[in-house]
Amino acid sequence: MLLADDQNLVRAAFALLVASAPDMEVVGEAGTGRQAVELARAERADLVVMDIRMPDLDGIEATRLIAADEDLAGVRVLVLTTYDTDDNIVAALRAGASGFLVKDTKPAELLDAIRTVTAGDALLSPGPTARLIERFLRSPSAPVAGGGGPDCLSDRERQVLTLVARGLNNTEIADSLGLSPLTAKTHVSRIMGKLGARDRAQLVIVGYESGLVTPGVR
Repeated sequence: MLLADDQNLVRAAFALLVASAPDMEVVGEAGTGRQAVELARAERADLVVMDIRMPDLDGIEATRLIAADEDLAGVRVLVLTTYDTDDNIVAALRAGASGFLVKDTKPAELLDAIRTVTAGDALLSPGPTARLIERFLRSPSAPVAGGGGPDCLSDRERQVLTLVARGLNNTEIADSLGLSPLTAKTHVSRIMGKLGARDRAQLVIVGYESGLVTPGVR
């Protein structure tokens, strides 16, 4: 993964934390948003842990450039910041971030979040609430998936999409629908392909935008 933060001490602390996990490796560090984009292109890391407030190019714009680059389709961005305002969360999602955490997150939770976003397995918790999703979907520049809408899905796929939009992971979806975890994962992959979705975060947006899921209704 890449670590992008303008503070050397913060990057060093994150690097030590990541080094403590046997399944993770830091392949580069960036002190500016532009360096983060350049390193993402050079290293093709699975994940960029991105600060928002950086010199030269802020983390939101850097995230936007990474998400828009077809050559970096497999690179995900986890925004990690001190500034957990609604505007920042909405801006990060709009730019294409797959997760959003604040810097006071516990170390173990951060490692779990990194694994979650890298796997594309679920939205993070805490993450966008129903209120923020509603606001996000009202924004005129809110991104949508590049393919068709839920009408192109089978009945089973629509059920799976609804559960994804409610925040369930593959195991929980499998338990809910009486499927094997592998079958649930296959359904999610097919849905992403049909809808042209980059990751599960975009599937959540489609679920709410299409009316399959209503904020506050389970």
